[in-house]
Amino acid sequence: MLSLYRAGTSPLHRMPAGPKLVLLVALVLAVSLLPTAPWAAGAAVALCIIAYLFGGGMPALLLLARQTWALKWVIAFMLIGQLIFLGPQPAVLNTVRVTAAVLLAALLALTTRVTALLDALERGLAPLRVVRVDPARVALMLTVTLSTLPVMGRIAHDVREAQRARGARPGVRTFAVPYLVMALKHADELGDALAARGVR
Repeated sequence: MLSLYRAGTSPLHRMPAGPKLVLLVALVLAVSLLPTAPWAAGAAVALCIIAYLFGGGMPALLLLARQTWALKWVIAFMLIGQLIFLGPQPAVLNTVRVTAAVLLAALLALTTRVTALLDALERGLAPLRVVRVDPARVALMLTVTLSTLPVMGRIAHDVREAQRARGARPGVRTFAVPYLVMALKHADELGDALAARGVR
C-alpha cells in the first residue's frame, strides 16, 4: 500500500491515531453536511486551513496549496459536471465543500502512519465481531479508501507533468485517457498487493 505519511512533530502528528481519526472524520462529515451557501463554502475553506495549520504550522499551508493543486483536474471534473446540471453558483459552492472534505481526509493520511491507522480502526471496530464482521478487513478497506483519495491527486499531477514535459497542450480530453489508465493501473496493483497478503 502506498503510504503518504510525512514525518513531523505537529499536534496532529503527536495525537493518537484513534482520536485523530474520529476528529477528522467528524470534520469531513461536518463539511459534507454544510448547506450549499457562500458562507458554508467559506467555513469549509477556513476549517481546512485551520486543520492544516494544526497539522504542521505555516509550512503546512504550502503543503495544502500543493495538495489542492494536485487535485486541480479532479476539481475540474467535479466543477464541469455540476455546471451542466446545477448552474454556476451551486457548482462552485459544492465543489469547494467537496474539495475541502477531500483535503481533510488527505490530512489524516499525511499525518498518520498506515500501521497506526490500521491498528486504531481494528480496535475501534472490534465490537462488530459480535455480528460476524471482520474488523481487520473493514479497517483495511477504510484505510485503502482514505489513502486512495490523495493518490488520485498525485496521479493527476504526474499525468500533467508528463504532458508538460512532452510539450502537450493542457486539455480535459488529452488528460482524461492517461489519467484513467494510470488510475486503473494503480487499482490493479493495489488489488494484486492485497491478494498477495491473502485479502479477497
